[in-house]
Amino acid sequence: MFLGIDGGGTKTAFVLIDGSGRLLARHEATTSYYLEIGFDALRALLRDGVQAALSQAGLRAADLAHTFAGLPAHGEDSELLASFDTLLAGVVPRSTIGNDMVCSWAGSLAGADGISLVAGTGSIAYGEWQGRSARCGGWGEVFGDEGSAHWLAREVLALFSRMVDGRAEPGPLVDLVREHFDLKVDLDLCGEINGSAARSELAQLARLATAAANAGDAQARQLLVRAGDELALLAAGTARNLGLPAGTAVDVSYSGGVFASGELVLGPLQAALARRLPGAVLKRPRFGPEVGAALYAARLAGQPLSAEALGKLA
Repeated sequence: MFLGIDGGGTKTAFVLIDGSGRLLARHEATTSYYLEIGFDALRALLRDGVQAALSQAGLRAADLAHTFAGLPAHGEDSELLASFDTLLAGVVPRSTIGNDMVCSWAGSLAGADGISLVAGTGSIAYGEWQGRSARCGGWGEVFGDEGSAHWLAREVLALFSRMVDGRAEPGPLVDLVREHFDLKVDLDLCGEINGSAARSELAQLARLATAAANAGDAQARQLLVRAGDELALLAAGTARNLGLPAGTAVDVSYSGGVFASGELVLGPLQAALARRLPGAVLKRPRFGPEVGAALYAARLAGQPLSAEALGKLA
C-alpha cells in the first residue's frame, strides 16, 4: 500500500493505491503552502488527511509500505528542512517529504525520463534523465512563478488598471473584473486586493484571462500566450540543467490549473517549445500529480508499479 500526498497553493490531495494498481482512497483538503497557513496548521492538515485516507480504505498506518508528500516550497529555505522532514513523524511509519514538483513529474510521465511543467498557483519545472534530476523556476510570487495562476492573476489586474486608466484599449476584461468584484467604482479594486487577498484566492482570478480571451479580448489572449512562452522557458532551463544536448528528443508534460485554459495556453506552449527546446515532444499527462505522489511512494519503497498495474490504474 502506497500513500501519496500532493500539496499545492490551492489544495492538497491524498491518494492511496496498492501495488496492483487499485485506487483505494482519495481525499482532498485545503492549501498546504506553509507561508500562508504556518507549520502547525500544515502538520494538522497532513495528519487529518492521512487519517481520512486510511479510514476510507479501512487500513492502519502500519499497513503503508511508504508515504511520499510533495509540498510547495520544500527545499527553498535550508533552515526549514528539518521542520519539513518531521511533518509526518508519528503519523506514518515510513515517509519522505519532497517538493510538489516531483508529484507532477511522476504522474504526468508515469515516472519515465522527461520534463514536467507545473502551472498551478505557482510555477516550476522538474525533470529526470538517465539518473539525473533538475528543476527550474519555483522562485515564488514576489519575483518569480512566471506562467502560473498567481502570475496570470497579477497580469489580469494590471491589464484592467491600464484599460480603465486609458493606457490600453478597453476590452471584455473590464466588465468581467467589474462583475467579479461587484465594483461600483473601479478604484475600489484596491481595497479588494491590497493587503487582504490570500495568495491562493488571488490565483483564482487567472480564470478571468481565459474568460476574456474567449470573449474576444486580444490583450487578455496575449497574457496566455506569454504564459505559454514563460513555461517553455522553464522547460528549456530544466533541459539545460539536465545537461541534455541541443535537439535531444525529450518528452514534456504538464499539470496545474492554468492548463484548464486548454489550447489558449497549450497552443502557445507548443509553439514556444519549438523555438526554445527543439526536440521537445509535448504529451498529455498520463496521471494527475496526486496519483504521481503515490507512484513515487511506490518507487521509494523499491516497488515501482509494473506496466500492467499502471494500465489498471489508468
